[in-house]
Amino acid sequence: MLGVPAHELRDLRVPLAALWPGAEVRRLAERIAAGPTAAGRLLEEAAFSRLRTAKPPDPVLAAIVAGVSHGTGVAGIAAAVGLGERQLHRRSLAAFGYGPKTLGRVLRLNRALDLARTGLPSRRSRPRRATPTRPISPAMSGR
Repeated sequence: MLGVPAHELRDLRVPLAALWPGAEVRRLAERIAAGPTAAGRLLEEAAFSRLRTAKPPDPVLAAIVAGVSHGTGVAGIAAAVGLGERQLHRRSLAAFGYGPKTLGRVLRLNRALDLARTGLPSRRSRPRRATPTRPISPAMSGR
C-alpha cells in the first residue's frame, strides 16, 4: 500500500508525499484543511482507496503472523510456509518492518495493551510467551 518495504520506514517520520503521488496527497490535505471533517476518517478513506488497487497481500504473511502468535519458532514457521529461515526473515522485514522474533514481541505487547485497555489488572494483561498446553517431556511433568 505504501510502495516501500516496511523496514525502510521503521522508526522514521516520513511525509506522505514521499510515499504517495503528490497530487493525491495535495487533494487529501486540501480536503482535511477545508472543513471540520474528521482527519482520521479522511486518511482512512484514502488508505482504503489505495488498498482497492493494491496487489493482494502475500498469503505467507498471514501464516507468519499465525505462527508467531502461537509461539511457533522461526524454524517451524519457515518449514510450515516452505521458506528458509533467512528468506522468512527477509519477507517478514519487508512486510512488517521486523523479523519474526521481534514481530512476536510486538504482537504480544499489542495484545497486552488491548487487555489493559479493557481494565484487566496489569499482572493479568502483561505480555506472555505462548506456552505448550502439556509438558514437552515426561521429565518436565514431574512424573
